Amino acid sequence: MWFFARDPVRDFPFELSPELPEGGPPGPWVLHRGRKKATGSPVSIFVYDVKPGVEEQTQVAKAAFKRLKTLRHPNILAYIDGLETDRCLHIVTEAVTPLGAYLKARAEAGDLRELELSWGLHQIVKALSFLVNDCSLIHNNVCMAAVFVDRAGEWKLGGLDYMYSAQGNGGGPPRKGIPELEQYDPPELADGSGRAVREKWSADMWRLGCLIWEVFNGPLPRAAALRNPGKIPKSLVPHYCELVGANPKVRPNPARFLQNCRAPGGFMNNRFVETNLFLEEIQIKEPAEKQKFFQELSKSLDSFPEDFCRHKVLPQLLTAFEFGSAGAVVLTPLFKVGKFLGAVEYQRKIIPVVVKMFSSTDRAMRIRLLQQMEQFIQYLDEPTVNTQIFPHVVHGFLDTNPAIREQTVKSMLLLAPKLNETNLNVELMKHFARLQAKDEQGPIRCNTTVCLGKIGSYLSAGTRHRVLTSAFSRATKDPFAPSRVAGVLGFAATHNLYSMNDCAHKILPVLCSLTVDPERAVRDQAFKAIRSFLSKLESVSEDPTQLAEAEKDVHAASSPGMGGAAASWAGWAVTGVSSLTSKLIRAHPTAAPAETNVPQRPVPEGLPAPAPTPVPATPTTSGHWETQEESKDAEEDSTAADRWDDEDWGSLEEAESVLAQQDNWSTGGQASWAGQVSWTSNPGHKSQESDWSSWEAEDAWEQGWQEPSPPEPPPEGQAKAELARKKREERKREMEAKRAEKKTAKGPMKLGTRKLD
Repeated sequence: MWFFARDPVRDFPFELSPELPEGGPPGPWVLHRGRKKATGSPVSIFVYDVKPGVEEQTQVAKAAFKRLKTLRHPNILAYIDGLETDRCLHIVTEAVTPLGAYLKARAEAGDLRELELSWGLHQIVKALSFLVNDCSLIHNNVCMAAVFVDRAGEWKLGGLDYMYSAQGNGGGPPRKGIPELEQYDPPELADGSGRAVREKWSADMWRLGCLIWEVFNGPLPRAAALRNPGKIPKSLVPHYCELVGANPKVRPNPARFLQNCRAPGGFMNNRFVETNLFLEEIQIKEPAEKQKFFQELSKSLDSFPEDFCRHKVLPQLLTAFEFGSAGAVVLTPLFKVGKFLGAVEYQRKIIPVVVKMFSSTDRAMRIRLLQQMEQFIQYLDEPTVNTQIFPHVVHGFLDTNPAIREQTVKSMLLLAPKLNETNLNVELMKHFARLQAKDEQGPIRCNTTVCLGKIGSYLSAGTRHRVLTSAFSRATKDPFAPSRVAGVLGFAATHNLYSMNDCAHKILPVLCSLTVDPERAVRDQAFKAIRSFLSKLESVSEDPTQLAEAEKDVHAASSPGMGGAAASWAGWAVTGVSSLTSKLIRAHPTAAPAETNVPQRPVPEGLPAPAPTPVPATPTTSGHWETQEESKDAEEDSTAADRWDDEDWGSLEEAESVLAQQDNWSTGGQASWAGQVSWTSNPGHKSQESDWSSWEAEDAWEQGWQEPSPPEPPPEGQAKAELARKKREERKREMEAKRAEKKTAKGPMKLGTRKLD
C-alpha cells in the first residue's frame, strides 16, 4: 500500500494570484497578490524560496518571519498567517502595495496631495517610536522599499529582516550584503571609525531622513544628494536637516520629531492628521466630542483622499451609528462618503443603515433623511420603499412640526415613482387631501398642490379623474395667494390629463373666476391658463379628428413619460423651497382655509400653550382689486407673501414680488406678531390622531376634495371697501363690549387663584 505525504502549500488556506509578482523589498522576499480560499478576500503574500548555500540569508528571513508574527502595532504591517517548510516561507499580510509603486500611480493620476504625505510620514515615525522607545528595537532597514500602503492609504512599516535589539543582547546588527540597502546607512557606520557617541535611534533617524528625501524627490542616487532638500516642503526642511546632520547625537528621538512637526505651522499640523488621530481614539472620546467631530467632518471630506474616505472614515461612521450615540450628525458625512461607492457597495453598506434610520423617532434624523433623500433614492428598490420606508415616512404628514410636514410632502416627488398602487393612489392621496384642506400653514398647503402636480402622471387614470380637478379647484379658493397661483399652474401642468368636457365645464369656470382675484399674480396666471385651454378647445372644435389625440393621456395608465408637461412647465420648481417655507412659517404662521374646520395639533409635553395672538388689520390700498373679508384667518394668509421675492420660485417669483409691493404692514404691528409666533397650537383642540380618524371616516376624496362651485363675482371695489370697513368697526365694537362685560362681571383676579362663580 502506498502512502502519499500531504502538500502543506496545497493545504494552505491562502493562494497566490496568477498575476505577476509586485516585487518587494530588496533581498530574497517576493511580494505576491493573493486571496483567502474560503472568502476570496484579498491579501498580500511574501514568499521566500529556500536555496542551498545561502544559510545566512535563510536565517535572516526566518528571523523576519518571527518578528512580524509577534509585533502588533497599527503602523506595522499586519500579520495574518504564515507557512514555513523546508522549501519556502510564506508570510500572509493585509493587502498592501509597495510605497514606491503607490506614489508613482498617484502622481500619474494627479491625486497625490501633501496632506496624504504628511499623515503617511507621521505613521512611519510613530512606528519607529514604538520600536525604539517601547520595544528597544532598531529597525535597521528604513527606506522606501520597507514601506507599504493599504487600501485606505495608510502607510505600514515592514522590512523587518535586519532588526536587532538596542540593548545588545542577541548580537549586533545582521550583515545586509545588499548594496541597495547599505547606501541608507549613516556616515558614522560607513567610515567604521565610531568617532561619535550616538543614541540608539540615531541610525534609524538618518534613514528616516533618506526616506523623506525619496518621498518628495524620487530614488536617492547617492548620499551627497541629501544636502539639497529639493521639493521637500519648507515647513518640513528644518526638521529634515536635523535628521541628516553629521552629528548623530543631535538627531531627535522619533517622539520628539513628531512633536516638532505637530507644532503650530508644522508640516504635520493640519486637519487631515487631526482627523486621523481622532479616529484612532474615537472609542474613548466623550459623546460631546464625537458630536462636534462629526458635525465638522463634512467640511473637510472634499479635501481628503477618496480611498481614505471609503475605507477609514466610512467604517467609523457606520460604527458610530450602529453602536454609538452619534445620531443625525453622521448623516451628512455618511452620504458625502457614499458618493465614492459603487452601486453594489452602496447597497451593501449604506442602504441597510438608511432603512434602519427611517424607523427612528429622532426628529432631527428624520428631517435630515428627508432633506438628503435625493442622494440615495436611486439605490432603493420598490419593495424596500413600499414595505420599510413609506410606512415610516407617512408619519411625517401628522407631525406637529411644520418643517417635518413640509419635508415629507417634498420627499414624495422622489418616492412616488417607486410606490405601489395602494400606497400611491390611496394612502398618499388621503394624506394630501387632508394637508391641502386642513393644514394651518399656507406654504405647506401650497407645496402639497405643487407636489400633486408633479406626481400627477404617476397616478392611475381613475385617481387622476377623481382627484386632480377637485384638488386644484380647492387650491384656487385658498386664502394663501401662492396656493391659488399653484392651483392655476397645476391645471396648466396637467392639461393633457383632462377630457375636453372637463376643460369646458369644470376647469374654465374655475379659472375665469380668478380673473378678478385681488392679487395681480393670480390674475396673470389665470389669463395664461385660460388662453391655453381655450386654444386647445378651439383646435378640437375646428378639427374634431384631433379629439382622440388631445385625450390620448386621459385614460392612459400611469407612466413617468407623461410628466413631460410638468417638467417643461415654467415655474414648477420645488427645489430650494425648504428655506422659503421655513421663513414663512417663522415670520407669518398662516391659518387654514376659512371654509374648513382647522384641526389643532397638541402641544408637546413640557411646553406652555401659546396665547392667542392678535393679527393687525390689512389697510385698504387703492389701485388693487378689493375683495370681501370673510374671516380673520383670510387676513393672516393674505399677508404671508411679503418675503417670497427673496427666493427663487420660477414663475412664482414675479407673482410674489407683486404681493410684496402691495403689502403695507405697519412695522410695529408686524414685529409684535412675529415675536409671538409659536409652532405649536392650542391644546384645547382635538389632536392629530383624532382628526385623522374623523377624516378617514368621511371617506377621503368625495368629501375631502369636493369640487367647489364657481365663486360669485365680487362687488365693485368701492362698495367692497366700504363693506369691509363697516365689518371691522362692528367687530371692534363687539370685542370692546365683551371685554367691558367680562371685567365688570368677574372683577380683577389674583395671580395663582381661580375665582369661582
